[in-house]
Formats: sequence, structure tokens, C-alpha cells
Amino acid sequence: MLLLLKFDSKAVKQPIISKAAIDTNTLINIIKASVGARRGELIVEVEDEKVKEVEKIFKSYGVEVQELDKAIAKDDEKCVHCGLCISICPVEVFEIKDKKVVAETSKCIHCGVCINVCPTRALSLPV
Repeated sequence: MLLLLKFDSKAVKQPIISKAAIDTNTLINIIKASVGARRGELIVEVEDEKVKEVEKIFKSYGVEVQELDKAIAKDDEKCVHCGLCISICPVEVFEIKDKKVVAETSKCIHCGVCINVCPTRALSLPV
């Protein structure tokens, strides 16, 4: 399961990922991170059976937590089936079938790199 973590940098002055991993005895994989002087956002991957426990720990650290259960969306009317998303996707969400780009959305990790390369803006990440 993917989680979106939002936090105020001043409020979190401790290694929250490491602490949460130790406190819950689970692996936490950082998929995407954007941490500035005042705010931070992380997308992390957590084992499905540990999600609620990990969420509770992060919330106790003052972190806003949101489950990311919606995958990449592809607008078939805008897509020109150029394949740029196929070449850039780190987890092989996209492939060509019958000369068209198709997405296996369950593989999506919300990294967003495909969105940045799509020339027709046919891809989006619902939050």
C-alpha cells in the first residue's frame, strides 16, 4: 500500500521513517520525496498488513497521512500511443497491445515520471 505523508519540517526533527520502521517492525520503502525548509511530502510503500499500524505511528509524530489507493489515470482520447511512458516507467505499468499503449494500473507507484514526459498530457495522478 502506498501512503502520502505530509509534514511541517519544523515539527518533525527526528528520523521518522527509521523510527516508524523500527517501532512497527516493517520495511518502509521511500518512493518519492520532496522535503523543503518548511514542508515535506513523501510517498512511501508499506506492507498491506502493516498499513494501519504504520499510519498510527506517523500520526503520533504529527504527520498527515493519506492512503493512495487510486492509480495512474490515462485519458484515451488524448493519448497518441507514442510510448514515452513505456520507456520511462520504473515499474513497467505501460505496454503496447494491439498498437496501443495500455496501463496495468495496479503496478503504479505514484512516482509521476510518466506524467512529466507525456507530450499530450494524457496521464494524471488522482490524489
